[in-house]
Amino acid sequence: MSVFDGKRLTNETFKLDIERMRRGWYSDKYFANIDHMLTTLTAERYLYGGRPPRLPEGVPAEGIPIGEMEVEMQWFTRRPGTTIIVGVDKALTMLRHCTGYWEGDAFTETWDSLEVWAVHDGALVHYDGDPANIKPVLKVRGRYRDFALLETPTLGILTRASRVATNVYETLIAARGKPVLFFPARFDLHEVQAADGYAYDIAVQRFNQDYARKLRPFISTDAQGDWWEGAGGGTIAHAAIACFLGDTAEAMLAFAHTLPPSVPRIALVDFNNDSVRDTLTVCKAMFARYRELTEAGDEAEAGKYRLFGVRLDTSGSVRDVSVLPLGDPMLDLGVTPRLVFNVRKALDSAWEAWDLPSSWRERAREYCQRVKIVVSGGFNPQKIRRFEKLSVPADIYGVGSSLFDNHGPTVTDFTADVVRVKVRGEWVEMAKVGRKPCDNPDLERVQ
Repeated sequence: MSVFDGKRLTNETFKLDIERMRRGWYSDKYFANIDHMLTTLTAERYLYGGRPPRLPEGVPAEGIPIGEMEVEMQWFTRRPGTTIIVGVDKALTMLRHCTGYWEGDAFTETWDSLEVWAVHDGALVHYDGDPANIKPVLKVRGRYRDFALLETPTLGILTRASRVATNVYETLIAARGKPVLFFPARFDLHEVQAADGYAYDIAVQRFNQDYARKLRPFISTDAQGDWWEGAGGGTIAHAAIACFLGDTAEAMLAFAHTLPPSVPRIALVDFNNDSVRDTLTVCKAMFARYRELTEAGDEAEAGKYRLFGVRLDTSGSVRDVSVLPLGDPMLDLGVTPRLVFNVRKALDSAWEAWDLPSSWRERAREYCQRVKIVVSGGFNPQKIRRFEKLSVPADIYGVGSSLFDNHGPTVTDFTADVVRVKVRGEWVEMAKVGRKPCDNPDLERVQ
């Protein structure tokens, strides 16, 4: 599955559309053209008759069967800095099941004739900006026309999954080890959720290993956990509060009553744009029910009313009423440090205003002060770093579309180059100018 267990995922996990992938359905058309050309030349028994400008002196070129050319190809990213590599296992699965050739309606697999080296998902590579000094994550030797059609889909999964994983990793670093909830599902096609969720999980494992942490992955859909047996989690949405006529406390009481205790009770408190008031109302209502059931001896049911946290998701176009404007009316919009500080202060002292017997006051204090604050809405590494620098009392970050970011330093595009060809039994360098064969000590031979 990854560098963390040394295992590789197979098509039992990926469920590839093998038939159409073999036919080039997912391939850029120029690869189909190359495949057709080389196959036709083989059928015509074409032999090279040109004047090669790149062959070493003394290596004869006449009579080489170009249609049967064996090549060495390397796959790599040019994302600046360090990249978390994900997508290798799926790329290998594409090669395993779709390398070969058609004869009429019959496909002959030739995977066994390839020599393949690959890193594991979760490996790190560093790019220093020199395209002649890249770190390949996949290297293949074999007859080119047998796998030419696979360049497009293999690059696609490596690019997408590695970008998501690296963006998550950078976000976890910015959050200084606080949990980061994976909330980007709504911002892309549902078909990519399994790959994205897997990339997120690999990034969490990589962060835990590199920074000696024990973070758990938090995904929002079951599809995001498909490749690693994860399960989606979540609490309540604005739509539910609307169904309760804007009564956040009543919505949370109903939520706590109907959902199993394993689902954390996190109240979404920005619906009415008065996060402090709704936080206090929810906290008081949930504690009252918790106390009532505890005193009745029903500890199991009472546990359903432990408020785990409140989530601030204030729109970036409005200012919460608890945040007084300071000069510019465009300041303090959305979820801001001042808003989080206000909510934390209100939570910590909420119990002081409750009419409680002395035997419950300490328990009430602990109940309130244990409530966590989750922040979401427009968070990215830059915003998270600002929150952390200011010691904002946010406990958990919910992050969405920024985990798909693909511009400037987050561009993780992968490239594949032919860097050697086999001529009369010898491997000869044949990379385009500016590229060359490179090595990566993390590459392992794939059997």
